[in-house]
Amino acid sequence: MLSKVARLFLMITAITPIGLTYAWAAFFDDRYIAAIVVISVCVFLIICTLCFIILVQKKLSRERFVPQTIEAADSENIAFMLLYLLPLFENGFASLNWVMTVPAILIFAGVIWTGYGYHFNPLLGLFGWHFYKVSTAEGVTYILISRKEIRAAKQVMQVGQLTEFMVIDLGD
Repeated sequence: MLSKVARLFLMITAITPIGLTYAWAAFFDDRYIAAIVVISVCVFLIICTLCFIILVQKKLSRERFVPQTIEAADSENIAFMLLYLLPLFENGFASLNWVMTVPAILIFAGVIWTGYGYHFNPLLGLFGWHFYKVSTAEGVTYILISRKEIRAAKQVMQVGQLTEFMVIDLGD
């Protein structure tokens, strides 16, 4: 199980859209170097996360998994969207109140890290990944990450355990 590393990468891509929004604001405030730096960091972090996912799909041990219930888990957090759009409500990149913005982003990242909120991840969604809440016969609920669109429970899957309550589909 890769709990801390997996959580770190998933948290990073969950908050990366904030950086992209700041880059947008910087670009239109004629702060091109800041915009390029932020976009470069965001792209690098996204690539690192995708590489991590590809690596764990190859290296994690496979376990048989039969979900009893399943529901989409990546469509429920409007708070994320508000934080993603926060920089757009300012008068420009130069007028951002960094004394308030940086702690807000750090608190947000901390909440995602400790509260398992990284299953709302629009960037991974762009790359075809879906997040599902799945329950086992024992009544334990996990977040399942899969490239498949899963529409029926009780199908046998091969998964690898990423964190305490997160598994990744390792099927073909």
